[in-house]
Amino acid sequence: MENPIVSDRTARWRTYLFAFIITAALFATAFIASDYFNNRRVADIRATQDDISTDILSLETQFDLLQERSCTDVAENTILPSVLTSLGSRLSYLEAQEGDSDEVLRLKRLYSLLEIKDYLLMKQISAKCNLKPVFILYFYSNERDCKDCESQGYVLTSLAQKYPQLRTYSFDYDLDVAALQTLIAIDSVQNKLPALVINGKNYYGLQKVADIQKVLPQLATLKTATSSAATSTKK
Repeated sequence: MENPIVSDRTARWRTYLFAFIITAALFATAFIASDYFNNRRVADIRATQDDISTDILSLETQFDLLQERSCTDVAENTILPSVLTSLGSRLSYLEAQEGDSDEVLRLKRLYSLLEIKDYLLMKQISAKCNLKPVFILYFYSNERDCKDCESQGYVLTSLAQKYPQLRTYSFDYDLDVAALQTLIAIDSVQNKLPALVINGKNYYGLQKVADIQKVLPQLATLKTATSSAATSTKK
């Protein structure tokens, strides 16, 4: 006759063994799934990095081409600012995914140089072709507690969507780029963020849409995205 004590112990050991196997299987499944999705995320990020690098090279080529164009061609050209905006959005996505990793910082440095090149190029073209583009330089920081920086970014994005001709350039104030630090010094931008440079004058703290419209009356001369869409529809 089987000993009931031994039988009970055997049953308990079997229960423990089954529980262990099930737990181990769950952990293994979770680990494999986590590893799979992490690899997918890394692959997506690397693909985005490669695309951005290619876009940067393409954009640099466009700068060289624009310098050779006539005033009429440049005045009607809207490709460059839209490409810069698109590139900035993709870089912001990458920044949100990885933070200020070494690769993101490298891409941000390149992007900042492109923005400065576009800013200087448009100033030269404006003098040559009697154009009157509207510029806003925006300085923010990711390294410190800048509560209003994110809100300021939303305000400028809203304005850029309403006025496609508005050229807004955003710069990480703390980014280690010699050209950027020279621009900061030339415009005497103080370490009080967020900061905007509008018509050669510096503004500190959060500037709402109404505030910017007040100090930048030139916005009224720009076509809005709504009116452009309406004109396109009529055609």
